[in-house]
Amino acid sequence: MNLIGNIIWVIFGGIFIFFEYIIGGLILCLTIIGIPFGIQCFKFAIVGLAPFGVRIKDTSLNTGCLSTIMNIIWFIFGGFWIVLTHLLFGLLFCITIVGIPFGKQHFKLMNLAFSPFGKSIG
Repeated sequence: MNLIGNIIWVIFGGIFIFFEYIIGGLILCLTIIGIPFGIQCFKFAIVGLAPFGVRIKDTSLNTGCLSTIMNIIWFIFGGFWIVLTHLLFGLLFCITIVGIPFGKQHFKLMNLAFSPFGKSIG
């Protein structure tokens, strides 16, 4: 079922999300300061391409307070808009019964966009 969901996801816009996050990650990696944020964009790209069957795990216990500081910087300088975008698309997809699984995936991406540092995908 995850394979079918991922194929439909890619056909109806997942490929665009993937390329947007890849391009954003490459641009952020051009500067030394932006490399940690670029790596987070690559994390988004992986989940954005095939979100069905992907689990997001909290690993903030291993990173200490650095992940909290990085999450605050992330949220202020762009994460807020990513969260709002995934919230809007999640709500729009949940209007119909057929779109609910896709809305849930946007809510998963919204959770990751809110605080990407200290989380791993698997």
